[in-house]
Amino acid sequence: MTITMIDRRTMLLAGGATVAAAALPGSAWAAVTGDAGTTLARELDVFADEILALAPEMATGLGVDNGARIALKSELSDISPAGDARWTAQAVAMKRQLDAIAPARLDATARLRRDTVLYSANRAIDGSKFAYGGGAKAGFLGGAQPYAISQQNGALSSVPEFLDSQHIVKTRADAEAYLARVSALAKQLDGETAQIARDAAIGVIPPSFVASNALGQLRGYRATAAANQRIVASLATRAKAAGIDGDWAGRCTAIVEREVYPALDRQIAGFAKATEHAPNVGSIQRLPDGDAFYRYALRLGTTTELSPAEIHRTGLEQNKLLQSRMDAILKSQGMTQGSVGARVTALNTDPRFLFPNTAEGRAAIIAYCNGRLAAIRQLLPRVSNLGLRADVMVKQVPADIQDGAALGYMNPAALDGSRPAIYYINLKSTDLWPKYQLSTLTAHEGVPGHGFQFAYLAEAKVKPPLITSLTGFNAFVEGWALYAEQVVDELGLYADDPFGQLGYLQAQQFRACRLVVDTGLHSMRWTREQSVDFLTSETGKGKQAMTSEVDRYCVAPGQACGYKIGHNEIVRLRAKAKAALGPKYTLAGFDDAVVMTGGVPLTVLATAIDSYIANARG
Repeated sequence: MTITMIDRRTMLLAGGATVAAAALPGSAWAAVTGDAGTTLARELDVFADEILALAPEMATGLGVDNGARIALKSELSDISPAGDARWTAQAVAMKRQLDAIAPARLDATARLRRDTVLYSANRAIDGSKFAYGGGAKAGFLGGAQPYAISQQNGALSSVPEFLDSQHIVKTRADAEAYLARVSALAKQLDGETAQIARDAAIGVIPPSFVASNALGQLRGYRATAAANQRIVASLATRAKAAGIDGDWAGRCTAIVEREVYPALDRQIAGFAKATEHAPNVGSIQRLPDGDAFYRYALRLGTTTELSPAEIHRTGLEQNKLLQSRMDAILKSQGMTQGSVGARVTALNTDPRFLFPNTAEGRAAIIAYCNGRLAAIRQLLPRVSNLGLRADVMVKQVPADIQDGAALGYMNPAALDGSRPAIYYINLKSTDLWPKYQLSTLTAHEGVPGHGFQFAYLAEAKVKPPLITSLTGFNAFVEGWALYAEQVVDELGLYADDPFGQLGYLQAQQFRACRLVVDTGLHSMRWTREQSVDFLTSETGKGKQAMTSEVDRYCVAPGQACGYKIGHNEIVRLRAKAKAALGPKYTLAGFDDAVVMTGGVPLTVLATAIDSYIANARG
């Protein structure tokens, strides 16, 4: 679990932190010495401010839109061709300056920082070579998205939520900045509409089932009276609570009516025209340079050079291994007939595991997840020596975006502690989340998963360079969260809960099946229906949920592969550390070494763990 609030997944990826003494020698950034180290530190600080100027949402998400950066609080990203060109120029300049700093002149910590940021710059340059897909910005932030808008991406699905959950309103200036951003939303909508037309002209059109869903969301938003929009109510409610007088609801409503809605009307018309004859094909192989774009997407999603065939084969192999473990649990519970998938499917309609599909049922799910958080927190002293608070708030995905949102995701806490991490769960239907699956979801999104990993950044005693908060590495972030699921199982969370353990294994198996489906869709011409059928039959998850999942892979190719590939690498490195250290190995020591890298490409993670092993040996 996503992470700049350019969209929800981007927010999830904007994590990072410093490397501390337990992980690498000379670890505190302030301890970097020598001309090369001083030069690198200065360059990284400059890069951070340059990137924040390109992505003001990041500054707000991280709680640094103040002081010298206060102007950013009134702005949104420029998504025009000129804005794309600035991202490309930024990446080229960063690469040139980092290449000029010899790695041999840096200590281990500084080399890790240089290699991490250089990796992002190189992927941004890769992205700029494609005429679609987000350009350098997508490459830098670590997620390929071939379409300007979809059921889960776009200004309308991200900005209202961003303003509601991350833009703080405590002063009159905050409220005025909020209004400026509502006005900027209209500019973003027009920027997307122009991109939709440019993409359509070269044959880049989302599949018909994605277009239909996205168009329904746009029209649904437009059908709501401006005064009743969440974007209006959020400002009015919070301004009143802060004692800021003024007609904030009226002023915001006027901007929505006079600027946002006309821009939205133009987007609806432009998107409807562009997708009128959209194909019913989810694969991006049909796009210009589609195979090359998918290889690039996999590189972003996994931070490896693995081929689609290798990833596909890994998924098939691990699916079989995990199904064997699931089969044993099912048999122990008297469920012996049918395939593993069929037996798990039966659990999804078992009254023991279902919540009422009502407001009360949704509230019960939120309460249950909070209870699971409390139970998992009892295990944290064995997971880590860092003593992080890792405050996490559980919230339902807002109803106006739930149709296209992921089933669960995390928005990290602000760096200054002004806002806790928010763990979102999609409750469009309570049937999406049988009770036996919720412990694992909570370990993944909350603690010791995303909420814990991102907490290190906000709570580190020695603050890292800000640039580490701005680079996104999907395989690390999601790999850690999947590893966190495994750790709580190993530490006994499910000792008296066989169905909870089954839910954990199903979640792992689901991620293995994602490797099969993502590569099947985009490299082997699998259909949407074939992909949904594979997931439902193999994992036992519901067809509604798996259709939503497959549609997500269609618009974010490669991203779903990062989970299991990242998890596999962390587990491999743990086995390497355990073998190398013998009695000096501790689970908490290894886990802290991973977390304190702050989020790096998998190749850089391997180097960091080698340094951890050398240090731990003494």
